[in-house]
Amino acid sequence: MTIVVTGASGLLGSALVRALEDDGHEVRRLVRREPAGPQEWSWDPMGGVLDRAALRGADAVVHLAGAGVGDRRWSDAYKRELVDSRVLGTGTLARALASLDEGPRTLLSASAVGFYGDTGDRAVDETAPPGTGFLADLAREWEAALAPAEEAGLRVVPMRTGVVLSGRGGALAKILPIFKMGAGAPLGSGRQYVSWISLPDWVGAVRFLLGREGIAGPVNLTAPEPVTNREYTQAIAAALHRPVMPVAAPPFALRLALGEFADEAVLAGQRVLPRRLLDAGHRFAHPRVADALAAVL
Repeated sequence: MTIVVTGASGLLGSALVRALEDDGHEVRRLVRREPAGPQEWSWDPMGGVLDRAALRGADAVVHLAGAGVGDRRWSDAYKRELVDSRVLGTGTLARALASLDEGPRTLLSASAVGFYGDTGDRAVDETAPPGTGFLADLAREWEAALAPAEEAGLRVVPMRTGVVLSGRGGALAKILPIFKMGAGAPLGSGRQYVSWISLPDWVGAVRFLLGREGIAGPVNLTAPEPVTNREYTQAIAAALHRPVMPVAAPPFALRLALGEFADEAVLAGQRVLPRRLLDAGHRFAHPRVADALAAVL
């Protein structure tokens, strides 16, 4: 297959590109800088600029580009950037794909479990409606921007991804130094759920979806056993052979340090199940968080 990837330099994209090339696929990268080789094409996702030659003759597109939700404190300006980098970029790509007579017929596009809002201890799958809050609205707009590709008859799969576990980047890598010092602690009540997936399993799920022509519509990319924040904290500490602080980080301190992000992404949680992957027969290498942490650390 010839597969076009956006966001190829990020944690997820770089791991996926390596796996696809190891599988023998041709990978084309859409980049926001000057192309560095024959397999790169420049695009301006928010400016609506995309050379359609990058898409012609390809079989599928995996769209991962977007500003990092946890990369900066949420000012009004950065929240606007989070929305625009996803909605405008996705729209640029979807419209370009819809305009081609001969081009990719499959579009796998990043989304997030934030779509469901705070689910408490209620387990949800892909049939659940969107929740409320900034992250839920963001995911809903993000997925809505895929409409031109869907209307043109492409197989479109919004991939609602949970917390991806990797020691090399992402949310886990940011907190590892705290745990290595023995200062890891549950956040808030510790009862909020974390829907997670190991980086190898995330890559495996994308490869699985690329080869399953019958799967369209949203798919949850999460492990089958979400855990509470307290269980997640204990699992990280155990993997590093470090203790857990006896006192949880209080909500007011998290709000002081993180602002609105604390309420939306730290103190809230999603208990999300990968129902469609399981029903389709996909098997996870790391279904339990302890196994996943052992693998990625």
